Amino acid sequence: MPFCLHITRTPSITTATTVISQRHKIIASRSISNSLTVQSRAGESESIMAANSVRVAVAQMTSINDLAANFATCSRLVKEATSAGAKLLCFPESFAYVGANDGDILKVAEPLDGPTMKQYCSLARESSIWLSLGGFQQKGHDDEHLRNTHVVIDDAGNIRSTYQKIHLFDVDVPGGRVYKESQFTEPGKEIVAVDSPFGRLGLTVCYDLRFPELYQQLRFKHEAQVLLVPAAFTKLTGQAHWEILLRARAIETQCYVIAAAQAGKHNDNRESFGDSLIIDPWGTIVGRLPDPLSTGIAIADIDFSFIDSVRSKMPIDKHRKPDLWNSASL
Repeated sequence: MPFCLHITRTPSITTATTVISQRHKIIASRSISNSLTVQSRAGESESIMAANSVRVAVAQMTSINDLAANFATCSRLVKEATSAGAKLLCFPESFAYVGANDGDILKVAEPLDGPTMKQYCSLARESSIWLSLGGFQQKGHDDEHLRNTHVVIDDAGNIRSTYQKIHLFDVDVPGGRVYKESQFTEPGKEIVAVDSPFGRLGLTVCYDLRFPELYQQLRFKHEAQVLLVPAAFTKLTGQAHWEILLRARAIETQCYVIAAAQAGKHNDNRESFGDSLIIDPWGTIVGRLPDPLSTGIAIADIDFSFIDSVRSKMPIDKHRKPDLWNSASL
């Protein structure tokens, strides 16, 4: 695996600090050079790297039906991330709450200016770190529905952007249970990208991952450089498709992908796949926890010069034929 791991363990938290090593830089550059003759980045000076990169972290956790317990876990992970030098920490879908029964989420749904989100805004401000909060249970237009909302908070504790999950998980998983997210959730209708110190962020949530058109729009219309994919993939679908889909989205958009995942058994009715990942624009995994089911973080550096290099050597933005596809009859 082309990265280094420095691991510390506590009874409840595993912290995996993933640093892109010089060896990774050489391997990544050589893999591109085989077909594109990209110069190796291994010889870049530390000052140049510092100017062109920023450290981020991805979290992994097993949320339960207890708002206070989940907030305590998130707070500990924020401390781990700041200690590792990360300026952004990405949490998974349903970070604040996972209900034991269908419909439980309606009981905890709140507006964005409610007490739960205020707690997380204060956490970001007090820790001087940006937070990506995927899948917050935001109160909907009526008491029977909520919005599955991805919230980005800056290091001053301000909400910078929100995205409401567009694609809802109404699926009969083969060999598993039936999911009907639309029963309680209003679908979003807008594609969202936001500027940040970590590049232009494209916001998505979980099941969106299966719809590449959304990611194409984020890259080519909204100019995203980093795609955020907070998720709670089922165990069965995660085993089959999680890593493959994430790496495909990174490769086809030439973006970094940060995918924060729920992991393990939340209750008797629900289990998530885990395996939080950070993937670079060449499709290489540069951040990963050693245990796909542990609670903890992985870190990596967003290298803006590498984004530019990949895109300039393979200029797919110039080779696309959107007019042809838009005019074609299906």
